[in-house]
Amino acid sequence: MAAMTRPRADTGNKVVGGVVGGIAGGIVFGLLMAWMGMMPMIASMAGSNSPAVGWLIHLAISIFIGVTFALIFGERSATYGAGLLWGAIYGAIWWVLGPLLIMSALLGMPLFMINSTTLMSLLGHIIYGLLLGLGFVWYTTRRS
Repeated sequence: MAAMTRPRADTGNKVVGGVVGGIAGGIVFGLLMAWMGMMPMIASMAGSNSPAVGWLIHLAISIFIGVTFALIFGERSATYGAGLLWGAIYGAIWWVLGPLLIMSALLGMPLFMINSTTLMSLLGHIIYGLLLGLGFVWYTTRRS
């Protein structure tokens, strides 16, 4: 008897799943960042210090990361376990790319600086990635 597998999500469903997961992870991670007073620093990437601008930038980045997750890891994330695994890995990758490299370069800070703030950021990125993976799988399994 052939093993039953779920049908693959089409590209449109994967992209929407990435948006759903990205927003879910972005809201939770954003609340953690706001609690730590980080939103003005995020806003400073656009020359502002407004927490609202920080939220807009953060959520836009969260959606972008969610969509790229869907396109890169969507086929590998067919189950909740796989979504959690790939989401956590992708969150950790973006911790290196985001705060340790891109954001540090944009803000004139030292690159690859590891301290208590960046370690808290790693935790936030992994939480984001876990929720991204869960949200992606939740959406795509209902739409396939």
